[in-house]
Parts: sequence; C-alpha cells; structure tokens
Amino acid sequence: MMVQNLPSAELSLLDRPEGSATYSQNGYSIVCAVNGPIEVQRRDELPEEAAVDVVLRPAVGVGGTRERHLESILHSTLRHIILVQNHPRTLIQITLQVTSTPENDSASTKDAQSSSAMKRQAHNKLQVLPMLPSLLQASLLALLSASIPLSMTLTSTLIAIASSGNVLQDPTPQQLQQASSTHVLAFSSHGDLLVAESDGSFNMDTWEQVYDLAERVCRGQVDEDEDEDSDEDQDVRMETDERNRGLEGFVRGVMQEKVVKDQRWKEGLR
Repeated sequence: MMVQNLPSAELSLLDRPEGSATYSQNGYSIVCAVNGPIEVQRRDELPEEAAVDVVLRPAVGVGGTRERHLESILHSTLRHIILVQNHPRTLIQITLQVTSTPENDSASTKDAQSSSAMKRQAHNKLQVLPMLPSLLQASLLALLSASIPLSMTLTSTLIAIASSGNVLQDPTPQQLQQASSTHVLAFSSHGDLLVAESDGSFNMDTWEQVYDLAERVCRGQVDEDEDEDSDEDQDVRMETDERNRGLEGFVRGVMQEKVVKDQRWKEGLR
C-alpha cells in the first residue's frame, strides 16, 4: 500500500492579485495568481459570460509547446467549474508560475538539448503529465482565494503503472521513466470525472485500477449514507480525520485555516 505524499499549500501570499496560492507536491511548486473579474479587451469580450485567460510560465526560460498544451487543459477544465455566466463581458485572468521541479525534470539542461530522440521522448513524458495535478490544485486554491464563484471544486492526482504491473500513487521521476503508462485524473466535488489524461499503453483492467485508486486519493472514503445524515451529524463528520477525506479534505482544511485567519480581527472587538 502506497503512503500518500501529502501536499502543502498557502493562500493569499501575494499582495497585488485579488487571489493567490502556492501549492507543492511531488517535487513541483506552483504559484498561482488570479485577477478578476476585470475589464476585457473588446476583441476578447463575450456577451453572455466571462472570458478566462490562463498563462503558464516555466521555471526556466520561456514557454513552449508543453506550456501551451497544459494551458489548453487548464482552460477547458477551469471554465467548467467557474460560473462564467455571473460576470459577462469581463475577464478572469489566471497566471501560474512554476517555481521548482524535480531534479530529473528540467526543461533547460544541456543534457536535454543534446540528447537523442529517444531520450527526448522519455524526457517529455516526465514533463507534461506529472505537473498537471499541481497546476490544477494551485489554480483552484487561487480561485477560492479570489472569491471567484465556482459551481464545484476539484481535486487531481497522478498515477503510474510500473513495468511490473504495480499501480503507483504519486510516482517519483525515476519511477515515471520506467513506467509503462502515466495517468492524471481529476474529480469534481460532486464525484464527476473532469480530467482523464493518459500516456503510454494500458488495457481496460489497468484503467479500472487507476480510476479506483485515483478516486480514493481525490475523494477519500466517501460514505454512501452521508446525504441522509442530519446537519449536526454532517458537522461532526467534517471534523473527523481529514486524511480519510483524501485531497478534498486537504482543500477543505486549507480553506478552514484561511477563514480562521481572516476572522481573527473580530477577536479584538470583543
């Protein structure tokens, strides 16, 4: 049984953006800033909803094909959870800066530039999917920090299938290099599958294992009778061990800490 690599996060660490967050897991650290709703240029204006702009900046150098691909995934996913109809003819701007990556995942090293085509293919495998869960989580937390209205939240995780057939949760860069397939899945707070990105070869039985593990990591141990509980029972349930709630529990805990911190000023008035 794999032990979950617990992430770390911090909200509202930047002063100028309306919302910001930093998220670190699996060797990746992402800083995300959100501005909006703000004025949008007429050429980008949408008459019935807000435009969403996602910009990803790599840790070193300028963005390339990898960044554009990740931006497209982030854009389509975040538009699905943002209530864009609430702010027509405006812009919600999401900027992500990669501040650190694992040692084996540097896009600007001389070794990567001089490697053979086979090495470049393995190198790109390390770069595209493993960063996506951290980007999604940082974006979500920054949107919550900016008080952008959302229809739901999301959680995302990285799963790899080793050459031996073992299912690996939060694999290391070395494990990714030897993996037969890599998968990134994201679930909404309603239990819907929002993102399913895969690389490599696998069969349907393997996919079922990946899905089940990813759902447990993201949503935790979901109680089927939870909807039948009273409000008081649900409050008690929310205060139980957050690890049993998966990444959803982690996000809830981060937001609870933010609310407590923001309400401290009231204590001085009592």
